[in-house]
Amino acid sequence: MTVDLVAATLLIAVPITFNVAFFELGRTFDYPKILREPADVILRRFDAGGSGLVLRWQLLLTSAVAMLPLVALVGVALAAPTELTVSGIVIGSAAAIVQALGLVRWPFAVPELARRYVAADEPTTREAIEVVFATLHRLLGVGIGEHLGYLLTGAWTIIVAVSVASTDVMPQWLGWLGVPIGVALLIGSLEFVGPSERNGWSVAGMIVPIAYIAWSLWLISLGLALIL
Repeated sequence: MTVDLVAATLLIAVPITFNVAFFELGRTFDYPKILREPADVILRRFDAGGSGLVLRWQLLLTSAVAMLPLVALVGVALAAPTELTVSGIVIGSAAAIVQALGLVRWPFAVPELARRYVAADEPTTREAIEVVFATLHRLLGVGIGEHLGYLLTGAWTIIVAVSVASTDVMPQWLGWLGVPIGVALLIGSLEFVGPSERNGWSVAGMIVPIAYIAWSLWLISLGLALIL
């Protein structure tokens, strides 16, 4: 298989996998709305979800990890100027890593916390577990997965968009289409920054889901353009 074909396959498969996992988590776990619920509700719902719910989180994690080979192969396939290629691979790899770090708690740490929470007899034990869960959620989820994830993914998207527009590998208009998507993701990274740290910035919260749908469709379009 050629680099172009593998890159195109990942450009199509990764966003599809991401959205399938996201849809399934929304259907079975009420994600991401459930994140606004108290820890008691989240942990009990998670424990009740069993191995099927854990596997859905594993699928979402896999889509984040798969971004690592995707960003490298896309950089090679586009053959843009060196500075764009190198910066795209570095920033895209960082985006994949922080997204994976943000998600890895769900299939590995949260199942144990949920089991211990449901089995606990003492209120103090449950309170301690809630503190651990909240800390993981704010650090890995909000800080690393969302803030850094959206920030780096947005930056990578803009770099790829400019790379597409600077070559003749695919239509240039397809590249420029990615710029506003990348900007939207950058805005989304500000949801829990500064004065909005506690409750979130509602504007950014509304932008992120739309931006990720557009981002997924854009990646699939890039994949199809590489094949055709």
